[in-house]
Amino acid sequence: MLKHPMKKPGIAVNSARCMACYACFMACKDEHCGWDTTVSKAQPHMGQFWMNIKEWERGDNERRIKTATVPTPCSHCDNPACMAAAKDGAVYKRDDGIVIIDPVKAKGQKQIVDACPVGAVYWNEEEQIPQKCTMCAHLLDDPDYPGKEPRCVEACPNQALIFGDLDDPNSEISKRIAQGKVTQLECLGNQGSSVVHLNIPSRFLAGTVFLPAEEEEVAIGAHVKATCECGTVFEMDTNWAGDWEFEDLPKNKKFTIEITMDGFKSVTYEAFTDADHYVAETYLERV
Repeated sequence: MLKHPMKKPGIAVNSARCMACYACFMACKDEHCGWDTTVSKAQPHMGQFWMNIKEWERGDNERRIKTATVPTPCSHCDNPACMAAAKDGAVYKRDDGIVIIDPVKAKGQKQIVDACPVGAVYWNEEEQIPQKCTMCAHLLDDPDYPGKEPRCVEACPNQALIFGDLDDPNSEISKRIAQGKVTQLECLGNQGSSVVHLNIPSRFLAGTVFLPAEEEEVAIGAHVKATCECGTVFEMDTNWAGDWEFEDLPKNKKFTIEITMDGFKSVTYEAFTDADHYVAETYLERV
């Protein structure tokens, strides 16, 4: 019987606020390693990442390199692939939406690991069971636990993780989701989940504009317009370093980049958002 008052507890993961400090990862290990809980066997100290911080380098030129960080626990999907792959009810969804692997029934069922599209289910070789994030359900159900939120959320110093009732429009998590940019994991398709991702980086195009080469100066205030084949237009002026950058562009689209500045010939070229690109160092010519 559930003891917490939330109809659908969930976590909003805001990648824009994640500093890759790994406090959430360490808190998860602290809570789950070394002992069993009411809903899971102990997490091994090595080899499992119930809160996995996915990091990758963005950009293809040393002039513009960024790092993306996306905390990625189990998504607690509305239609869990792991539950469909499990036999004998080894994976079940609670009334509040939290997805749990029964450590007794799931013994030997390695197919549960392979079924997860997020890669959030891990195989415990010693116990011969699949394991994953439980959203600290044992704490949520404990009337004596004062925090009433998962340990990863409790540990985050920068509010990159927000916990609350997804079914309550007045809850903090619902307000954050309404105000933010929902960017769910692509591997989940359009299905819902109790872990909602915000601000996962999409694509950027960037460059630098210079005055004619002999002048050895950057072009400050040059106007840059990026027109997507879909019709959307992005515009900005170059900064004090002559740099321009358009972030959160749609993926796999062709863009026409046009650079103009009074007293100089316009420059036009094309770029494609198949990846994050530092497009060009552009040298203007006087009219």
